[in-house]
Amino acid sequence: MRFTNGYWLLREGVSLYPATQAQRVELVQDEAGRAAAKLLVATRTVEHRGQTLNSGTIELEVDSPATDVIRVRATHHRGGRLPLKFGLDACASGPVVAHANGVLSLRSGDLELRATTEGRFGIELIGHDAASGSSRTLTRQEQRGVFYADTPDGRFMNGQIALGVGEKIYGLGERFTPFIKNGQTVDVFNEDGGTASEQAYKNLPFYISSEGYGVFVNHTGRVSFEVGSETVSQVQFSVAGEHVEYIYIYGPTPKAILEKYTALTGRPKLPPAWSFGLWLSTSFVTEYDEATVTGFIQEMRRRDIPMSVFHFDCFWMREYQWCDFEWDPRVFPEPSAMLQRLKAEGLRISLWINPYIGQASPLFEEGKAGGYFIKRADGSVWQWDLWQAGNAIVDFTNPAAREWFKAKLRPLLEMGVDCFKTDFGERIPLDGVYFDGSDAEQMHNLYTQLYNETVYELLTEHSAEDAIVFARSATVGGQKMPVHWGGDNSSTFPSMAESLRGGLSLSLGGFGFWSHDIGGFEGKPDPGVFKRWVAFGALSSHSRLHGNESVRVPWAFDEEAVDVTRHFMKLKARLMPYLYAKAIEASERGIPMMRPMLLEFPEDRNCWHLDEQYMLGDSILVAPVMSADGSKQFYLPEGTWTDLQSGEKFEGGRWHERQYDFFGLPLFVRPGAVLAIGTVDDRADYEYQDHFELAAFDAAPGTEVVIHSPTGQRAGGRAPITVSWK
Repeated sequence: MRFTNGYWLLREGVSLYPATQAQRVELVQDEAGRAAAKLLVATRTVEHRGQTLNSGTIELEVDSPATDVIRVRATHHRGGRLPLKFGLDACASGPVVAHANGVLSLRSGDLELRATTEGRFGIELIGHDAASGSSRTLTRQEQRGVFYADTPDGRFMNGQIALGVGEKIYGLGERFTPFIKNGQTVDVFNEDGGTASEQAYKNLPFYISSEGYGVFVNHTGRVSFEVGSETVSQVQFSVAGEHVEYIYIYGPTPKAILEKYTALTGRPKLPPAWSFGLWLSTSFVTEYDEATVTGFIQEMRRRDIPMSVFHFDCFWMREYQWCDFEWDPRVFPEPSAMLQRLKAEGLRISLWINPYIGQASPLFEEGKAGGYFIKRADGSVWQWDLWQAGNAIVDFTNPAAREWFKAKLRPLLEMGVDCFKTDFGERIPLDGVYFDGSDAEQMHNLYTQLYNETVYELLTEHSAEDAIVFARSATVGGQKMPVHWGGDNSSTFPSMAESLRGGLSLSLGGFGFWSHDIGGFEGKPDPGVFKRWVAFGALSSHSRLHGNESVRVPWAFDEEAVDVTRHFMKLKARLMPYLYAKAIEASERGIPMMRPMLLEFPEDRNCWHLDEQYMLGDSILVAPVMSADGSKQFYLPEGTWTDLQSGEKFEGGRWHERQYDFFGLPLFVRPGAVLAIGTVDDRADYEYQDHFELAAFDAAPGTEVVIHSPTGQRAGGRAPITVSWK
């Protein structure tokens, strides 16, 4: 949100009140008994007692919920309700707090906050290097570092954090705008935008700086960021109301920042091994029935294309009745028998659901009578006709509604369904009344978390090891319930690039697993776009064939598309011993499988801007081809890299350009790596410890590789083994 009219003036009707001069400093303890500090800061310079009259203050609380993490809470008026916040898993931390010579210092691990308590108030953030004994300033909050604003639209609490020379900002959720967020206005507010829009389904009030720190604004409602887009040397964040909480997280590396952020907000759950195979879906509005489904699956088998999951999109239910969670008997007359036939072929089954109940659904009156829907101020059910006629929205703040919703899904699991694709969750009203009294604006983003939690809880109750949701919308903490899919993209190369930017931005919010619609969702791709996208989709953490008005089975494009799909899905199957190890790393450390180049090579400034290539784990570089003629420019960091498919050597520290046929793309192995490559290529969930061979890429003898088992997370499952390259 913007408050100024250029550098000198304010916008009409706006008044700003910055934290200007500390009046009181108290060394206290937080709710966990850890050292903390409280400051009372006037919003004007106070030279005598008379100037304490008729002016406001900002109360600041500074503490540390975890090592290398410092939290700041800023409050103007405390009389109202505090805003909703995301739950944090606070870790043991012993910050050191001191106040002397006009400076308050709170140090947690290698991160220190210094606040000026004499003269002009300001905050400096210091990063220490324990090994060398050196330290450096990471950023500052000065002038309008913390302020509140009175505007025609109400009051806002705000912070400004300085941008250094050359400093880059990343993250803020699945954003399809430029990868580096400098110069952008970003509203953290879930909306149904698609990849061609600045709107996003998965918004996170968390960013990572190239200077070695992250900032998390702990607020569930709309958080408006001006990333060098209003005051060009500042990142500004704004929330409505009288209180804001923000958290500094020190790295100093991007990986370390993510580890500490996900320790606070949750680590990704490890998805089952079968989920890494190919998901084939009925396209959204295409006509399909049981014969269509059976035909798709038989043709995939006949053409030797490995697949793991068949997904039934929304028309498994009858139109106007989304959701009733009942199979449409006109096209699926015997669903139980059908599912058993499909599962006998080794397939898993996924069903599309959403949290909306259309008025024509048999569940509408039941939900209305039970009080299970979001209401209007007059007590009536909140409804509209967008999406389905008379849509009502399940109120997941109501425990009874959560159990009711789970009860409607449970028979589907008992029938043989393995997982659900949780669609929507971002079209949520701002004038609704919730069962628990939560503010509607602050529930808007949080709604999807409650929705996905409800479904995930049910899946975990049914089968803890196999629990997986395929979620569209998300917010902070959503990474705990994988997997998330990006949409809705168009069937073009530019949209392919948009999807990748979105996925890489999301990964910098701790989301370990991500997918997208191969070939694009909207429109029908030409065969060239589809075949290039297949390689990108196969070399993502998860792989899904799905469209809108046209099907995405490869033979719908040409015979070469069949061969390309087979080639890359078999390649992914062979890479599963390596990929599964990276999935476990994501679950244990919060480091995503698909990694922006800067995550692995933060010291190489050439990598800071790269958004058309990525690391798949720590050892494999992928650069999807996004051109009709197969040409691709790509960058390799220092060292000798090896083309995984051809064995050709390329020198790094420079850009390269090559032209690739549809079976190729820049796919390189990092110098010194040893990969465990599977000898099975027809499924994703085989026993990796029994079916692998080692491939070394200029690795030193004795380099060790850990190989996990897909049963290792189960009771009585096989433990990981360590093998050495000789």
